Amino acid sequence: MTFHAEAIRPQFPSLHLPADDGSLPVFLDNPAGTQVPLGVMQAVTEYYMTMNSNSGGVFATSRRNDEMIQRTREGMADFLNAASASEIVIGPNMTTLCFNLSRSIAQTLAPGDEIILTRMDHDANIAPWTLIARDCGLTLKWVDIRSEDCTLDMDSLEAALSERTKVVATVHASNAVGTVNPIKQIAGMARAVGAWHVVDAVQSAPHVPIDVADIGCDFLLCSSYKFYGPHLGIMWGRSDLLESLPVYKVRPAKDAAPNRWENGTPSYETWHGLLACLDHWERIGEEYGDAELPQFAGRRRQMKRGMTAVQAFERELVTSLIDGLHAIPGVSIAGITDSARFDQRVPTVAIVKEGHQPHEIASYLAANHIYVWSGNYYAVEIMERINRLEGMVRIGIGQYNTIDEINRLLNLLDML
Repeated sequence: MTFHAEAIRPQFPSLHLPADDGSLPVFLDNPAGTQVPLGVMQAVTEYYMTMNSNSGGVFATSRRNDEMIQRTREGMADFLNAASASEIVIGPNMTTLCFNLSRSIAQTLAPGDEIILTRMDHDANIAPWTLIARDCGLTLKWVDIRSEDCTLDMDSLEAALSERTKVVATVHASNAVGTVNPIKQIAGMARAVGAWHVVDAVQSAPHVPIDVADIGCDFLLCSSYKFYGPHLGIMWGRSDLLESLPVYKVRPAKDAAPNRWENGTPSYETWHGLLACLDHWERIGEEYGDAELPQFAGRRRQMKRGMTAVQAFERELVTSLIDGLHAIPGVSIAGITDSARFDQRVPTVAIVKEGHQPHEIASYLAANHIYVWSGNYYAVEIMERINRLEGMVRIGIGQYNTIDEINRLLNLLDML
């Protein structure tokens, strides 16, 4: 059975809350955070009713809490195809986790060691590294992009690598223009010079099946509130590195991974929400997945099948969106617009329209109950590189969006 948005829209209560004029809002702000299914909301409530406790106790609610913690880690390990649940670190958001990671890695580096960053990345995968470079006397090297299609300049990356390279930090999919980078190739290039590869997968996780075992990177970070879950960040790391890298923690905290990376008491109720979000992906795979994927089994296979089904649906929508945008006078699109190359992008589209500021366009659409973002979305480097200092309008498709919503957006942009 082919996946389509109408099949899952009833599971998202917020999609059906009408605006003041009675019309339903259109959520195309998804790259900044998706809506969540009812099961996620119910899981948070269930946590408070049945297992609200701290971890490690001998009594019933604490034992239930610890069982939930393990199930959530196992679910994320399946989602990312990690070797073990102990490779899953969960924190408040990706940015915090990346700062923690950078500070830990910094303790292993020496002045003159090199870190490679890209002009395509969100600042959450730039600032943590530029700050330790400043504090530790490290050398920064930058990978450029090709401005005509906003793809990574792989020759620039090759030229930046050296025997002093210790960290290569790259985004999987751009949060600004949607470009998907060849991270498996990048991981191999980093490994060849003995460097660690850190991947920001925040924007790819909602749209692309992720397999850390196949990618070959050393760390990968994402955010569950971008793939229909609660506000949490997740970091996968190679088990040997999670166990051996120095970390900042309180003395009584466990010194085994992944706990040694998780400071303080987390919001366990959102962990339970994350578990429900992963169940949502598994159900999509069970009901709509038809990809063979013989390399996976059990829940991992169903999650990947679900992601593959949604990916195909979203590709149809983004094709209609980009075709429609091309037909509107004055609209310019950043990034890949050739439909034959849409396997190299996620359905995040950045535009401008001649004669109108990005904030003006976003405000006009908001007044008509269509939600998009304007600005640089913390992707400072790429906006400067493509000379869009005022930013752009970002339209982000998710699994619950429909062709009618895309047409509603296009009609309004055409009338502006």
